Amino acid sequence: MSANSSPPAGTRPLGPGAIAIVLVLCLSWAFNQIAIKRALPEIPPLLQATFRSAGALPVLLIFAQLRGVKMFERDGTLGLGLVAGALFGFEFVLIYQGLLLTSASRAVVFLYTAPFFVALGSFRFLGERLGPAQWGGLAMSFTGVALAIGIPQANVDGRVLLGDLLVVGGGLLWGVTTVFVKGTRLRFIAPERALGYQVGVSVPIMAAAALIAGERLAQVPSPFVIGLMAYQSIWVVGTTFTIWFALIKAYSASKLSAFTFITPLFGVVASYFILHDALTLAFGLAAVLVIIGLFLVNRPNRAVLAATDPLLNVTKT
Repeated sequence: MSANSSPPAGTRPLGPGAIAIVLVLCLSWAFNQIAIKRALPEIPPLLQATFRSAGALPVLLIFAQLRGVKMFERDGTLGLGLVAGALFGFEFVLIYQGLLLTSASRAVVFLYTAPFFVALGSFRFLGERLGPAQWGGLAMSFTGVALAIGIPQANVDGRVLLGDLLVVGGGLLWGVTTVFVKGTRLRFIAPERALGYQVGVSVPIMAAAALIAGERLAQVPSPFVIGLMAYQSIWVVGTTFTIWFALIKAYSASKLSAFTFITPLFGVVASYFILHDALTLAFGLAAVLVIIGLFLVNRPNRAVLAATDPLLNVTKT
């Protein structure tokens, strides 16, 4: 095959190596919710979120140095970055507070409603068209979320439902952030800088929220919990998010995004076995309904595929 017949950058099909990497990322994101829950007895949620973002910053700076990215270049995106960072910070305030009230298995399903909000926001504010499959997926996802929240489960009360809604709120802000980045000049800057804005601005926001909530460390965290925090900050935020951006540039974004819907399934199953979260057949069916709906929403619409921006499908946890 000649060089001219090779697939263009960003559209190559995933080979076995790339598929293996994406599966590792999905598994990592699923276990992130469990890591948060396991660390809660020793580190309150908002302090966890603060430490996680602060710990990820050096990792991003190292990646930027290795790739020759100028993190502090003046290019007129500072104001936009501050807005994106504020959205990112409040997103995780909601998610971490929600995890204090609900189970990790429920949270991982509700968090991945974010593409639902991305699709609606893109249609409303960015003028992107949705095909019948996408609208059907939106309806299916909404039905699944409503069903999952309303399903009677052991130990599910108003407190748990509030936690569910907080996580859904976090998913909403995730979607808003994605649409905001897609519709502004932030889409053109290096991924380390785009993520750096969000991580850096989120630190004082979450630290202030922790202070207002009266959170504090009762004792020095155990080595196990310190390891969980290192997993969240160094691996999940600092490393896997950067790897994801690199994959987006090299491979078909639509195919990559399809694989990310494995994450909620990983999360529900892992929470059941590790945290012994209650898992009924009805809730499992509701989770599958949400995941199938989200997959349909993110299937590429052939009529507008040429206008699709890969950054729309960037997924995080």
